[in-house]
Amino acid sequence: MDWPIAEVARMSGVTARTLRHYDEVGLLPPARIGANGHRYYEEPQLLRLQQILVLRALGVGLLEVGRILAEQVDEVDALRGHHLRLLAERDRLDALAGTVSRTIADLEQSRKDGSPMTINRPENLFEGIQPSQYQESLSDFPAHAEEVARKVAAMTPQDIEEGQRERTTQMILLADLMAAGHPADAAPVQAQIDTQYQAMAELRPVSAEEYRAVGRSCVDNSAWRSAYEAIAPGLAAYQRDAIEAYATTRLS
Repeated sequence: MDWPIAEVARMSGVTARTLRHYDEVGLLPPARIGANGHRYYEEPQLLRLQQILVLRALGVGLLEVGRILAEQVDEVDALRGHHLRLLAERDRLDALAGTVSRTIADLEQSRKDGSPMTINRPENLFEGIQPSQYQESLSDFPAHAEEVARKVAAMTPQDIEEGQRERTTQMILLADLMAAGHPADAAPVQAQIDTQYQAMAELRPVSAEEYRAVGRSCVDNSAWRSAYEAIAPGLAAYQRDAIEAYATTRLS
């Protein structure tokens, strides 16, 4: 049994345009193309689409999704791995939800006391910034900049926009933790830093010393510092200190 692209789009919630894009980049070729030019999918393609959507929901970029799917052998083992990732993501989101809830309570109390701390929450701090401009800010890390350029080349405009929003969200979450009074080496802060580190490590291995240098750049690099300070005063130094603690306890 096979299903036309329109039916697959309806079942999965993915647009036909996205399915065609997955085909064009070699991520999800259809089982066959009919005489009418329409794409048709069978059960193996639907299972592969499920894996793609799980990985995308976990924030994995298309290039990395393709690598993961190319390296896997057994579908059951692959799904077990995806299941573990989902459970880990659930735990991370539960922890963040608890942190944000505590932050709300702390901020409400501080406002009653007459000393509110304001956190700017832009929808996308990096809106209008082209990937090339972001890569320029990585001039002190040429090897990483090269990997970023390679990844960006395989991304759609939608992927780039999603990545920009994710960076803004990460900065706001860190500002929430700072506002709640968590020290830079506290477990919730270190969990957030670990998420950031793992995203970097997906591109290439990052040593403890290089990650420390990235942390220092949050303060020393004027563009980076401005972005952090646009969210909340002191956030650049807080990120630097949190990275230093992470590199010392987890990477050294």
